[in-house]
Amino acid sequence: MATGLVIYYSRSGNTQQMAKTIAEAMNQADVPTKCKSVEEVKINDMLEADAIVVGTPTYYGRMAGTIAQFFDESVSKHGKLDGKVGAAFSSSANIGGGNEIAIINVITTLLVHGMIVQGDPQGDHFGPVSVGKPNEKVLSQCTRRGRRIAELTRQLHG
Repeated sequence: MATGLVIYYSRSGNTQQMAKTIAEAMNQADVPTKCKSVEEVKINDMLEADAIVVGTPTYYGRMAGTIAQFFDESVSKHGKLDGKVGAAFSSSANIGGGNEIAIINVITTLLVHGMIVQGDPQGDHFGPVSVGKPNEKVLSQCTRRGRRIAELTRQLHG
């Protein structure tokens, strides 16, 4: 059975709320998914999951340093994440805070690892974004993303 892992960093709780919503949607879509803060995750945890979703607050128009450091450490697993499903989401304090750039930073790393990233023709194309506390629209996008990730993961990994 395909499994998932949602990794996030959150100081305010906004990114954490998004992470939990995505993980819950993946679980409800029959892909058992763990939701962990980046401080709780070991690099080897990524090897055990078929789908890896990464959430970050947007700091200075890029991913949080804690997430970047985790990815720096993931180089030891280069090539071992090939073919896994990947996705990203972010939050920020302002509408022009660089959410999409932060998501693209994460997606770039996932692609270098050989992961499969699916866009979305509706709503948040690159991944869910929240400006401040996630509202119902954002949480709806998180649920949609979780379901789509689960569907793709089941298709590719049973």
